[in-house]
Amino acid sequence: MHLEVVVPEQYPENSSPEPGATAPPGIDVAAITRWLTEAEQARGGTVSAPLSFEQIAGGRSNLTFRVADRDGHQWALRRPPTGHVLATAHDMGREHSMMSALAPTDVPVPTMVGLCRDTAVNGAEFFVMDWVDGTVVRNNRIANTFDPPIRRRMCEALIDTLAAIHAVDIDQVGLGQFAKRSGYVERQLRRWMGQVDATESPTAPEIAEAHKRLVDSVPEQQETRLIHGDYRLDNTIVTAEGDIAAVLDWELTTLGDPRADLGATLAYWSRPGDPVVALSNPPTLAEGMLERDDVVARYEAATGSPADDVEWFQAFATWRLACILDGVVDRYRAGAMGNDDDFNIEVFATQVATLASGAIELLDAS
Repeated sequence: MHLEVVVPEQYPENSSPEPGATAPPGIDVAAITRWLTEAEQARGGTVSAPLSFEQIAGGRSNLTFRVADRDGHQWALRRPPTGHVLATAHDMGREHSMMSALAPTDVPVPTMVGLCRDTAVNGAEFFVMDWVDGTVVRNNRIANTFDPPIRRRMCEALIDTLAAIHAVDIDQVGLGQFAKRSGYVERQLRRWMGQVDATESPTAPEIAEAHKRLVDSVPEQQETRLIHGDYRLDNTIVTAEGDIAAVLDWELTTLGDPRADLGATLAYWSRPGDPVVALSNPPTLAEGMLERDDVVARYEAATGSPADDVEWFQAFATWRLACILDGVVDRYRAGAMGNDDDFNIEVFATQVATLASGAIELLDAS
């Protein structure tokens, strides 16, 4: 059983939707129009009403909308799921603060327009950022629209950008107190198991079994760095040349062991013959993509540090994905994720168990 985590396929260039289109659930057109107009005026920009809103396909956690005005100016709006959410999840200020802090660094992020913490405006906190043109390479079909040398370049750029994230001086950019510096993995294991326990009906008992195995074998944290939390190719925007134009989806960001980010990347880096595949038709199956060993070697060369225990961190990332998808299943059961007629709850529930079992198999092999 395979799962496709659907994300925006492409950020279109010079696209201007018909004004006055019906807004998707989770959007108050009049209120956001007023807020965005004031936010743009504050930074010397303009908004030509009416605005149109389009929920970008996918986003199984926080929701992303493309916003366009009458003149074709575009923005991206992020907000939590509508309705039922888990406690401590979907902190919009966390994503906004992170990308704002990274603006002067070598890490490519969209330019922030503003954060709205007043839930009276749109029913929940949200933030808006400038639109970034490029392609989100979410599957093998999209990857194959690039020539093989460009595909290799995007792999290299992805890993080099991960190294740039981990090279950020957290104190210099004001993130030194963003989170606790020690015990990252232990906190993550408690947090995600707690999220599973908080759902109305946990999906797979294998999650608890894998959790125990992980708790009993946590590698010692060697250093503290900025952690993206969900780093993979389809959480970036790629240019036509294969460079990374922006890193997206910082909702899981924190401080901790950088090997956890590398492990997450490897968990999504599916190769032919893999017993557990996190994405359906993944882009990393395309010709010209790096092998996992090449990914690790590129990372070690870029950071100057050995990636010890990387197999354990891949198992941890696989287990954590099972926990995240368990929460997705719970939110869909509660009707909290907006309109998505393509969502198959049984496929997702089966994938939760498959991923948790896969984490156990990775631990056995490490």
